[in-house]
Amino acid sequence: MNILVTGGAGFIGSHICRRLLSEGHAVTSIDDFNDYYDPAIKRANVAAMGGAAKVVEGDIRDRGRIQELFAEGKFETVIHVAARAGVRPSVKDPQLYIDTNITGTHHLLEASHQNAVGRFIFASSSSVYGLAKTVPFSEDLALPQTLSPYAATKLAGEHLCGNYSHLFGLRTVCLRFFTVYGPGQRPDLAIHKFTDAIHKGLSIPQYGDGSTRRDYTYIDDIVQGVMGALQYNGPLFDIFNLGENQTITLTELIREIEKGLGKKAVIERMPEQQGDMPLTSADITKARALLGYNPQTKIADGIPKFISWYLNR
Repeated sequence: MNILVTGGAGFIGSHICRRLLSEGHAVTSIDDFNDYYDPAIKRANVAAMGGAAKVVEGDIRDRGRIQELFAEGKFETVIHVAARAGVRPSVKDPQLYIDTNITGTHHLLEASHQNAVGRFIFASSSSVYGLAKTVPFSEDLALPQTLSPYAATKLAGEHLCGNYSHLFGLRTVCLRFFTVYGPGQRPDLAIHKFTDAIHKGLSIPQYGDGSTRRDYTYIDDIVQGVMGALQYNGPLFDIFNLGENQTITLTELIREIEKGLGKKAVIERMPEQQGDMPLTSADITKARALLGYNPQTKIADGIPKFISWYLNR
């Protein structure tokens, strides 16, 4: 299959690219290599593909560039992972998130429609659930309020996917990722940031009292769910949670990292942050049944795997 992966040089995108290449697919990656974090990390991710993927440097906000790419590429499937990420930065610069995550997604959907792409897989986020009271979160929950511009842009992306499915018959699958971690994780994310600081004897910021809970999902499990979405032939528009179905508090997470490193954390207590969700918890019943999704790595096993990668990279 001829597949375009947007954001293919990033943490999740590069793992998806490598899995697709290992299964014999033709892969094109587009990434703008922006400086949200060190672009050298993304270039190293691309280098690890060994030249097997076609790598295009470009911005999904550039409508003309996207149209050219699709006209040349003749893609059968798009896996859209590219996005401006992060809840807290989105509060500071919502326009950038709107331009990238909404307008950029629209450019990709329009190009997919115009060029007869058969399937569009959209990387959404657990952040769309906001302050949902029903736990664990299931895909059929009403979503009346998100808590950050980032979350709003992801929900808007899902709605655009639904539009293109309904209006033009484009098969779209939205995957709500729940806090992905593992080897290669972005350095700004909690597990990586905490591991680095504790290892170096630096303090770590703990926002709130440590009681917030997250459903952390190991990268290999996320990739397995994406591969399931490639084969899904149910309704033309559908949404799935990809989580681990297990939650852990921030305090417990720090303890797991301390145990893995054999060092104690120096904790700097901070006030709760605007936009942060108090809880994420995935109901993965639907993904298990329809995508064959079967997460294997619990947090107690995944943290040591991540720490091993961190210490030996």
